[in-house]
Amino acid sequence: MIDRASGLPAYRQVALDLRSKIDTGEFAAGDKLPSERELVDTYGVSRPTIRDAVSLLRSEGLVTAEHGKGVFVKPPSTVERLSRSRLTRAARAENKGAFLSDASANNFTPSVSVKIHFELASAEFAAELGVSEGAELTVRERIMRANGLPIQLATSRLPRTVTRDTSIEEVDTGPGGSYARLEEAGFKLSHFVETVATRMPTPEEASMLQLTPGSPILCVRRTAYDTTGAAVEVNDMRLSGDRYELSYEFPAD
Repeated sequence: MIDRASGLPAYRQVALDLRSKIDTGEFAAGDKLPSERELVDTYGVSRPTIRDAVSLLRSEGLVTAEHGKGVFVKPPSTVERLSRSRLTRAARAENKGAFLSDASANNFTPSVSVKIHFELASAEFAAELGVSEGAELTVRERIMRANGLPIQLATSRLPRTVTRDTSIEEVDTGPGGSYARLEEAGFKLSHFVETVATRMPTPEEASMLQLTPGSPILCVRRTAYDTTGAAVEVNDMRLSGDRYELSYEFPAD
């Protein structure tokens, strides 16, 4: 399949053919590309040529490499995050709150890995949550995936006095998620405040999100307040800047 007389380097010809197969859906989002050995046999080129072709596709944000697993096609280029409805009680009642709402709106299969631990509140989070410095916090760390590929990291911190004896301290919080459990525990939610910033990722974040070099991340901090005005959760989200689009709707009054 390689035209040696074309003047186009072999690795670019391989990348062009693989890109075409991704564009036409022969390799769909989340699919694993053939192994390096299979690609060598298919195109009749060397391993370095295949590696250069895959590196080019990675730089274009079309594929991502997982150490020991292979190379996978990334999900659609933009995930629209619709803020107008994703945190409503109606969405939680349908088990479509937050990330599940993003999945429904963008037609991808969601999956989440969760780790839970406890820590003592730093000065920053003590001030955010209105607790004493050193008070015990419940921390929920999540990796959100679209069609198996990571697109968001989220770390929620809640006062332990709020989460004790609830499934918020468990991996599976049940239908409606943590916010539904908060309201069941008597903390009726009133409103949310979000701040959005951009920055370059740390090496750990870049690795976990499988970002291409030079890709920034969106940093969204959401604080949830109950009807007494108390902050009951601070959630720090880091989103792939080349994958997410934030959409907000505001009333005109």
